Amino acid sequence: MSDKKKFKETTVGKLLFGAASMINPTLGKVLSGVSSPQEALSEIGKSKISNEDKIKLQQLIYEQQNKEIESITSRWKADAASDSWLSKNVRPLVLVWCIVVFSLAGILDSIESVPFHIGETWNDTFEKVMMAVVLAYFGGRTTEKATSIFKK
Repeated sequence: MSDKKKFKETTVGKLLFGAASMINPTLGKVLSGVSSPQEALSEIGKSKISNEDKIKLQQLIYEQQNKEIESITSRWKADAASDSWLSKNVRPLVLVWCIVVFSLAGILDSIESVPFHIGETWNDTFEKVMMAVVLAYFGGRTTEKATSIFKK
């Protein structure tokens, strides 16, 4: 079982469902089954509400997502400015660890003479962890660089 919050339990989801229900109760019901911001945007686009209301809801989603990204970036900047070696290097260390462990596991799994096999459940888990770590690291670095360029 996953510990991940359902979309309607996230900050963006709560904001969206509250706003959608106030703008149009029918739209609030349509959005109750969505599982991601992308799905919500798609359902808003398909709905039979005015274009002005669609734009308002879509802007709410984008603004909230941007706030969450900025919050993460500011935490990472605080880590980088810290005097602690560990807080400055935790992201690169996790990235290197994941690459080494997952590469080693993949190599061991592919050698016929080694009695090591990655189960399907772990394979899926490894894929998701690697994607999250790589996207967070490089996405965070890109966001930090872009923010510093725009501020100049």
